[in-house]
Amino acid sequence: MSTSAFTHDVLIVGQGLAGSVLADTCIARGLRTAVLDVPKEGRASHVAAGLVNPVSMRRTVLSWRAPELLPIAGAFYREAGLRFGKEYWHPIPLIKIFPSAKEAGEWRVRMNDPEVSHYLSDEQSQDPGLKRVDQPYGHGQVKRAAWLDVVGLLDAYRKWWKEQGALHERTVEQADVRSIPNGVEVHGLSAPWLVWSAGPFKPMTGLVPVRGERITVRLPGLDLGVLVHRGGFILPLGGDNYRVGSTYDWDNVWSGPTTEAREELLARLRKLLLRTPLEPDEDTPFNVVDHWAGVRPTAIDRRPLLGRIAPHQAVFNGLGSRGVLLAPWCAQHLLEHLLEGKPLDPEVDLGRFA
Repeated sequence: MSTSAFTHDVLIVGQGLAGSVLADTCIARGLRTAVLDVPKEGRASHVAAGLVNPVSMRRTVLSWRAPELLPIAGAFYREAGLRFGKEYWHPIPLIKIFPSAKEAGEWRVRMNDPEVSHYLSDEQSQDPGLKRVDQPYGHGQVKRAAWLDVVGLLDAYRKWWKEQGALHERTVEQADVRSIPNGVEVHGLSAPWLVWSAGPFKPMTGLVPVRGERITVRLPGLDLGVLVHRGGFILPLGGDNYRVGSTYDWDNVWSGPTTEAREELLARLRKLLLRTPLEPDEDTPFNVVDHWAGVRPTAIDRRPLLGRIAPHQAVFNGLGSRGVLLAPWCAQHLLEHLLEGKPLDPEVDLGRFA
């Protein structure tokens, strides 16, 4: 069967960050692409902070492939912003608050490591909001951090694809997929390839769903213009609004927003901020603007899950909390594998769990 006999070249199930980036990458290659998606409560992409950090905060080492992935991600999201006439990719200084003198010393030692030194600084930021952040041991800076307005970008994609007739609001189960010569058919659409990008809603070997929660609080007068990290993060959104996150729960994965997580995040915030006469005390609540919970599709080894799962079917999943950084490179890598026959990097090949 020739490709002209199919309605499309690629069908993608799921319009989270992974599915959206893959679809955009397909379209940029000139592939006839259809996205099948019905928004589900608990989808990670609509809760994601969208943070991009080239350095692992736990051990102060480079994140996996960060030097290679960072310019690819930045270029991809800037291009999307130009297309839609809105800025979604926001470079921002990341301030690592040192919880102890020991950690401050370890940071300075890591600054001498040539592998990571280009991304680290012990220069003290003059951001005015940091005057109200408790930091008796000072802070370090991570260079080339950023955040992506994930929800804004996904909404723009959805609107665009609806207008183009490329988005089909249909749920897809494995039983809906029918094999045809040299391809698959689902809900009247056909293509040589069907790619599942359904996140935690498509169980598979090696995938671990992890629930995360974050809140948005209003803090008039804080005047913070940098991303602050100490255990969790505070991200300025503008208009006195700040995103605070995130929690990790491997047990109660499918419950919605919880009081326990909300209180945990507020406790972190209280611990981090120095109180002034205008600050909330223990008995005065913060003004919580919203509270969200979502389920992250994370691989056991914290590497993406890419590859074929059946004839003419593949998976693009497992991006976890680093999806913004990983998605553009992974999308290209998967398409090169499916369309050009190039081998997958063993670190992302889902066959490692076979």
